[in-house]
Amino acid sequence: MDRIVIRGGRPLSGRIPVGGAKNAALPLMAAGLLGDGPLVLENAPDLADVATMRALLVQLGLGVAHDRAARTLTLSGAATSLEAPYDIVRKMRASVLVLGPLLARFGEAKVSLPGGCAIGTRPVDLHLKAFEQMGATIDLEAGYIHAKAPAGGLRGARVIFPQVSVGATENLLMAAAIAQGTTEIVNAAREPEIGDLAMCLMRMGARIEGIGTDRLTVEGVARLGPARHPIVPDRIEAGTYACAAAITGGSVLLEGARLPDLGAVVRVLRDAGVDVAETHEGLKVTRLNGLHGTDVMTEPFPGFATDMQAQFMALMCVAEGASMITETIFENRFMHVPELMRMGARIKYHGQSAIVRGVPKLSGAPVMATDLRASVSLVLAGLAAQGETIVNRVYHLDRGYESIERKLSAVGADIERVAG
Repeated sequence: MDRIVIRGGRPLSGRIPVGGAKNAALPLMAAGLLGDGPLVLENAPDLADVATMRALLVQLGLGVAHDRAARTLTLSGAATSLEAPYDIVRKMRASVLVLGPLLARFGEAKVSLPGGCAIGTRPVDLHLKAFEQMGATIDLEAGYIHAKAPAGGLRGARVIFPQVSVGATENLLMAAAIAQGTTEIVNAAREPEIGDLAMCLMRMGARIEGIGTDRLTVEGVARLGPARHPIVPDRIEAGTYACAAAITGGSVLLEGARLPDLGAVVRVLRDAGVDVAETHEGLKVTRLNGLHGTDVMTEPFPGFATDMQAQFMALMCVAEGASMITETIFENRFMHVPELMRMGARIKYHGQSAIVRGVPKLSGAPVMATDLRASVSLVLAGLAAQGETIVNRVYHLDRGYESIERKLSAVGADIERVAG
């Protein structure tokens, strides 16, 4: 099993290109099930999760061509199977996003209950209740969701989510695009990836109003057609590399990153002593002087992203003073804390809150990745630590970060991947 080896203490300097967003690419790929295509997705990232979704779509009968040189994904054809099997779905919970498109277009779907990172249960009940409001019948049997649309297909409905859910918003949005009548989604997620999906669907012929707000109105159409769509830049990758520049005392230009997409992450970084400046090429991130302890609470967009919590905690480990980090989105998302403490971090946590007291320096150590964002927080800590850090189980990193060792070494990090 591969490992990442880091010899820390080098300030980063240079340019890092920000790729297409993983969390946008996956629902966009699922949207390929809604029309005969072709749907061409530009700026496509080369990630393990993208490969998993591609395998699932191919299993369903869709044609998926990934041109890595051109960074495009081309989806064509129609599904010939309506079952998303456990062996694929267990690897990634975003696989449940095929449920809405299959149900809306073909009137039936059988999808395994999803897997993914071990950061909490993340149930799909909001997805299922929304489809029931559109007339679907849902049965859970032997670990599978078996959904059937009524005669004539799904019907538009007014769906009020009791809590914000990115996945449920995406699933419902796709289904509503070709349902009969009007669907209103109230308390919809507002993440940039939602807006990106809506824009792609509109390029395919969907009618959607309220993009960027918490209330989406979708007028169903009979069919969707071919389209070409550029995937939005990955705001979590951008935020991660911003923390990398800050934790090493460096200065990095994040090519293609967009300030509005980062939401509260930029404000929190600035409060901590990091300058984030918008340029025509992207975002220039520079640590000014010392880092200052800053409190953070994760919230739905435009609040501080839960996918940035672990990275920011690593940054606070070497900040002056104390910071409180509160996780409100997912339970069990502090699994990186014991590994950071192995490197000399001073952290106390209970329930959903952690108190981090900054130390002058961290020390390199062998550590174990537990999930995608936890694993990259250990890489960040290793960049700042004295001595050598070995991050094990880096297959988690490959799910969401393309060529991370190459991108970091290009800006001065001493980092390499070692085959295990």
